[in-house]
Formats: sequence, structure tokens, C-alpha cells
Amino acid sequence: MGPPLIERMLAPFQRFTRTEAASGIVLLVCTVAALAWANSPWAASYEHLWETELILAVGPLSAQGTLHDLINDGLMALFFFLVGLEIKREMLAGELASVRMAALPIAGALGGMLVPALLYASLNAGRTGSAGWGVPMATDIAFALGVLALLGDRLPAGVRVFLAALAIVDDIGAVLVIAIFYSSGIAWGSLALAGGLLVLAIAANLAGVRRPWAYGAIGLALWGAVYSSGIHATIAGVLLAMTIPARTRIEDQQFLRRTRRALSLFEGAYAAGASALRDPDHQSALQEVERLTEQVQPPLLRLEHALHGAVAFGIMPLFALANAGVPLAPAGLEAADGMRAALGVMVGLVLGKPVGITLFAWLAVRTGAAALPDGVSWRMIGGAGLLGGIGFTMALFVAGLAFVGRPELLVAAKLGILAASLIAGLAGWLALRSEPSGPPGPSP
Repeated sequence: MGPPLIERMLAPFQRFTRTEAASGIVLLVCTVAALAWANSPWAASYEHLWETELILAVGPLSAQGTLHDLINDGLMALFFFLVGLEIKREMLAGELASVRMAALPIAGALGGMLVPALLYASLNAGRTGSAGWGVPMATDIAFALGVLALLGDRLPAGVRVFLAALAIVDDIGAVLVIAIFYSSGIAWGSLALAGGLLVLAIAANLAGVRRPWAYGAIGLALWGAVYSSGIHATIAGVLLAMTIPARTRIEDQQFLRRTRRALSLFEGAYAAGASALRDPDHQSALQEVERLTEQVQPPLLRLEHALHGAVAFGIMPLFALANAGVPLAPAGLEAADGMRAALGVMVGLVLGKPVGITLFAWLAVRTGAAALPDGVSWRMIGGAGLLGGIGFTMALFVAGLAFVGRPELLVAAKLGILAASLIAGLAGWLALRSEPSGPPGPSP
């Protein structure tokens, strides 16, 4: 008997979502859709939709905002929560788990943040767009790795590892920049409440609490406290992620031993033609296997896996649809400040990113603090640096914080982000496509 009709119908979509480039393709489609909508005869409906007023009331408590606020302040907290989970995993058991392994991507990320920020600041010093220095610091990991995935197996695995680790460190930098420089005045009472909730989440971890709903309840209250404190609410997602347990409840050998015993019980209870609905021994054995499988998986990995699809194919495309729709010939772009802001973003991402990443990575290797991965050449590092100039999601997010109340500068910055991300993606793809894999070349 073949698979059910619904499974056969969904199979092509499931295969698509498993490809590395899939989330980047969906983001690109939503970006194009937003641009087309915002530049169509129905452009007014685009603005009206995202400015729709929403009111949430529970008893005496109520909150009011727009659909755009719900996406940028609410749903994006889940995006930052996933980012936090990835950061914690990389720091515990990934490319950031040791100083030697982390040195090269950390150095590259630092250069990829400092040089673009300095270039932007130098072009906008003393102007109203000077607050946007943090915009070109960001790298969009989904788009960057999606472009890299289009090259298939042409490149050594070290290139992808370097770019992925660099983007993770870049995310850490972006989170710190948002928390320190793009938050409003601090309400110390709410901040103290947020600190208490964070301690509660840590205590739950130490006490062995592993149920996602428990951390979800704490996280919702933490989000509200951080939002009220003046620090951007999405930071709550990263803070909560750091408290999620990364330990397994049972060891691998114990899992194997107990699972074999449960499967033996299942096999012993098997009878040809018997209904699983009527056989309690079947159900008992299956439930034991399910329970053991849950206990051998760290909650951190289970949550990361569970959220990845929703974030990659739901929240991020929705964010792109709500934020990437800008007029391609906006009024005010010809003004000096708007043009400088757009130019600063483009120069920072297209030029500052590859220069900063490659230069700082070279310095790390030259001083002996790091080493090039096997088979990775300096031209490959430079190509990865070009892909680092794809700012998009995080850059759009930071731009929205940097230019609150300045819509003309926000539109200019968004145009700079979109143009720079397109140029950086094409340039990085062409550079890496023409680079044959092989042993690392000589230092530049």
C-alpha cells in the first residue's frame, strides 16, 4: 500500500523546504512581492495593511499597536530566540566552542562590523542620518548560506563553516548593538522584573525543568517586562534562549539499552492482524520509546528544530513582506541626508564587509591566533566576505530602530540595504563560482 494522497501531494514541498537555499528563495519572493506591491497602483493599501491598529485585552490589562509592531516587536522575538539557541549551541559544541576554532570567524566578524560602521559614520558625520551606523554591520545568514548552497559541492566545507560561524558572531554583535545603542530610556522597575524572570528561568533549568511550555510562560512575561523597560523587546528572545537546557536527561548507552527493551516488548506483543487501538502492550512500548527519545534529546536542540521551519518560512518572510516594500523612486531621496544614508549603507555592506572580514581574518592568521580551514584559500575567504555584505533581515530591523520618526531616512536606508544585498550576493556568487577548490593559497 502506497503513502496517503496528502503525503504524495505535499512531498515536493517537503523536499523543497529541506534544501539549504529554500528559506532564502522564499525571502527573495516575499521581498520582490513587497517591492512590487509598494510600487503598484495599490501602494496605499500596502501602507494601510501594516498600519492596521490591533488591541489585545485580558481583563484589566490591554496593549495596543499596529500589525507592523506585532511583527517587528512580537514575532521577531521568536526569530531572536532561535538566533539565541543557535548561538548557545555553537558556543557549547559548535564552531565557537574553543578559542582556536572560534578565532578566525570571530576576527572576521569583528572586522565585518567595525569597518562598515566606520565607513557609514565617516560618510554621515554631523548629518541627521548619523544614527544609522549600525545598519551595515549585519549579515543575513539565511540569504548568505542560501547563495553558498547554490554552488553545491564546488567549495570545501570549511567555507560554509567559516561563513556560518561568522554570521553567528555577527548576530551576537547585532544583539549587543540593539540592546545598548538602539533602546529608549530605561525603566528600572521593569528591568528589575525582567532580571527576576531571567533568574527564574535559570533556576528552572538548574531544577531540571524541561517542558517547553514552562519556558514559554516565563518568556512571555519576560518579553513584556523587557518591552516595558525601554530595551527593545526582541532582546528577551535571546536572553530566554540562554536559559534553555542543553543537557540530556539520559545518556546514549542508557537510551540504547532501555529502547531495545521497549522494542522487544513491542515485538513480543505483536500479532498478525491485531489492532494497535486494542492492544495496550503495543501502546505501552511505543509510549516508552517516545518518552526515551524525548529524554535523550537536549531541549535546546528540540526547540531549535521545532522553530526553524516556522521562523524560516513564516516569520522571516512575513517580516520581509512588511518591511521591504519601499518606493523605488521615493520623494526625498534626492535630499543630501537621504542620499548619504543610502550611500553609507551600500558602501558599508558592499565594500566594508569584505574588506573588514578579509583583513581581520588575515591579521588573526598572521599573528598565529587562528589558521585557515583545510582546503580554504584567501580568495574563498574574500568571496565569503562578499556574501557577508548581504544584510537584509537584520539590517532592515536595525534601520527601523535607527530611524524612528524619520521615514525619509528609513526608506533611503532600506533602498541601500536592498541594492547592496543584491550586489553583494551576485558578487560573492561570481567570485566563489570562479574559484577552484584546493589547498589554501599563500597569505596576501
